[in-house]
Amino acid sequence: MTMKREDGLMASDNTDWPMLIGGRQTAALSGKTIDVINPATGNAFCTVPAADADDVDAAVAAAQKGFAVWGKMSPLERATILNKAADLLQARMPEFVAAEVRQTGRPVREMRAQLARTPEWYSYFAAVARTYESKVHPFGGAHINYGRRLPLGVVALVTPWNHPLLILTKKLAPALAAGNAVVVKPSEVAPVTPIMLGEVLAEAGLPDGVYNVVTGLGATAGAALTNHPGIAKIDLTGGTETGRHVAAIAGKRLIPFAGELGGKASVVVFEDVDIEQAAAATLFASFVAAGQTCVQGARLLVHESIHDAVLARLTERTNALRVGAPTDEATQMGPVISTQQLATVEKYVAIGKDEGARLVTGGERLGDAEREGGYFYAPTIFADVTNDMRIAQEEIFGPVVCVMKFKDEAEAVSLANGTAFGLAASVWSPNIAKAKRVAEGIEAGIVWINDHHRIDPSSPWGGFKDSGLGKENGIVCYEGYTRMQSIVVNTAEEPFDWFADDGKQKRYS
Repeated sequence: MTMKREDGLMASDNTDWPMLIGGRQTAALSGKTIDVINPATGNAFCTVPAADADDVDAAVAAAQKGFAVWGKMSPLERATILNKAADLLQARMPEFVAAEVRQTGRPVREMRAQLARTPEWYSYFAAVARTYESKVHPFGGAHINYGRRLPLGVVALVTPWNHPLLILTKKLAPALAAGNAVVVKPSEVAPVTPIMLGEVLAEAGLPDGVYNVVTGLGATAGAALTNHPGIAKIDLTGGTETGRHVAAIAGKRLIPFAGELGGKASVVVFEDVDIEQAAAATLFASFVAAGQTCVQGARLLVHESIHDAVLARLTERTNALRVGAPTDEATQMGPVISTQQLATVEKYVAIGKDEGARLVTGGERLGDAEREGGYFYAPTIFADVTNDMRIAQEEIFGPVVCVMKFKDEAEAVSLANGTAFGLAASVWSPNIAKAKRVAEGIEAGIVWINDHHRIDPSSPWGGFKDSGLGKENGIVCYEGYTRMQSIVVNTAEEPFDWFADDGKQKRYS
């Protein structure tokens, strides 16, 4: 059965995106394809190849050839290409914004703001590659000990659908800067911009085979890639259980693994925060990307003295959000990504009601002439939530926020730490000393004070506990895409003979 396609296009029209293997556009060897759906309409707008293990073998082989060239290039040569890629990406940004809007359903003004920063990652890591200095260690005696950072080889990048280009870029830029070749397996739900990026990198001068993209399902293409013996590191963004499984695969092969996994971020609002500021802050943290981000402020912790006022104003602002077509400049929140995600949100709203939480607003699918066929869900607020409820503990990944009270700093920290996750949190107070104390007491890899969901290519990003391992961004990420070689040089002029019976004290270490 052929799915209805947007703009009257059918499967036979030129609406297919190929994979990229060895610098060439290619279909799956099986000839199978996957429809990509626009979540704002529910209609397919293109297809991508449904890769399997044979396609992955070809991509890894191509990457190994690419690595043989790229890995030997100097940091200056790599930096020059990455800087050019940054400029080309910036010039083509309107195309990438339009594609991201179509495949994710994120509002155009939201995607324009997010993607505008992606070129910075390539220029930042170009600078890191160009300026990274090796270390000379205090070995002592007549020995000089210096370290060399070497690329790993072929790296597998497994990326999600919620920020297709940004999250790929956070992994790709440091991997390339360090001299690695990559095989990317994007989400089958939003694979278009990772493929488009190949055109930019090729134009910038990246050698064939250094950047490869295989599209397909996680159970086939993803499994084949993460299990492939030619892979030297796996970097994955996804759910916690998927991360555990892939980490075990990496552990068995003794290769590095980095995982940016689940989250359930708390937003801690103290009594000295202005009510309007609190409402604006929590509105953004809760409903940007329709809540489909691992650092969504899904748990709103408000001091009991201002709880009712903040909840009332947040509800007013939430009810005023413009939910609609993501291509409309006036739209503030778009649909969720898929029927599966819509069903997940509906399931958790039902769970929240059954658990005794109070549904303040939302809690229903939206459908009218403008939104017919799309996966739109009303921004939803639950109050009277307790920390043991499933809606307070489990990642929903949708426009649902749980509001809870706290009485003092100690309870705020206890509640913020009261989940299995530890990716991100934010603390709101004009009292910086108090905010700093609380932030440092929260078990999360990223804590913002008087802000939320801010990022920079230089700022390490990654979680604690069930939120994952490793870091994106910054020098620490660059180093994570390398292996350290320690060179020890003996500069002494006198000969050394350990077994000589000359009465001299020998140095063993």
